[in-house]
Amino acid sequence: MSISFKGRVAIITGAGVGLGRSHALGLAARGAKVVVNDLGTAANGVGQSSDAAQSVVEAIRAGGGEAMAHGANVTDADQVKDMVDQVISTWGKVDILVCNAGILRDKTFAKMELSDFASVVDVHLMGSVIPTKALWEHFRTQQYGRIVYTTSASGLYGNFGQSNYGAAKAALVGLMNVLCQEGGKYDIRANLLVPTAATRMTEGLLPQKVLDLLRPETITPGLLTLLHEEAPSRMILGAGGGCFTETRIYETPGVAFADDELDPDTIWSRMAEVRAESGQQVMPGAFDQTRKYAAMAAALRGINLDEK
Repeated sequence: MSISFKGRVAIITGAGVGLGRSHALGLAARGAKVVVNDLGTAANGVGQSSDAAQSVVEAIRAGGGEAMAHGANVTDADQVKDMVDQVISTWGKVDILVCNAGILRDKTFAKMELSDFASVVDVHLMGSVIPTKALWEHFRTQQYGRIVYTTSASGLYGNFGQSNYGAAKAALVGLMNVLCQEGGKYDIRANLLVPTAATRMTEGLLPQKVLDLLRPETITPGLLTLLHEEAPSRMILGAGGGCFTETRIYETPGVAFADDELDPDTIWSRMAEVRAESGQQVMPGAFDQTRKYAAMAAALRGINLDEK
């Protein structure tokens, strides 16, 4: 095995079942000490039990690995702090954070209660922010951290009846983009995993033949790739059925309009040019886009931005 996590300590949220369980077993198999975090709720976030997390811990220990369970609610900062404190007290550090906990409360936007919208955003977004915040200074101090957030095609592309889930998952793209910039000099690398898996969240939504192909175990190798010492940062890795892709957000070259052309009729008449894909590029950061627009506008008006 060239990729090893021996000596590394990993916290995985939502690790009692499905993808999280597979991730925990995969990390442990390659030498990591694993914290199995799971509140033990149903797919809609109702109920609570430690049985699932403890079962994963026992499976890891049976295979000769080291693991502990913790039932922290990822939306509760005090509980998450308690988990982090216990792990550092026991194993001295944390190197890896995998945010996988999630719930579903699907309904069309017209029928969805605001409380169900807020609950899903809280678990998926704040349930990723809070564990990250609890570990951020620790990662900065030790000059090392590997973070993977679990997003979804529902957030990147949309899915009928999942406005709450899609909004929460899309927000993780913004979180990752900023943390990659702020954590880069401390060797903190953050990435996104976009899994399509047969889990309790997808049961009943896909034919059984498709579910059989999309076992969680076909996705975990991609996660492990995003967590090793030489992993990339700011990658959106799609995974499902042993297939892996990269999603990138591109911006078209665009069109600069003169002052006397700045009206919706003119812009609409040239919308095909605005949307033309030839020459599109990935923006490294927000100010790269700002500089691009300033350069285009200046060139159109004959302004030399280098002159003081």
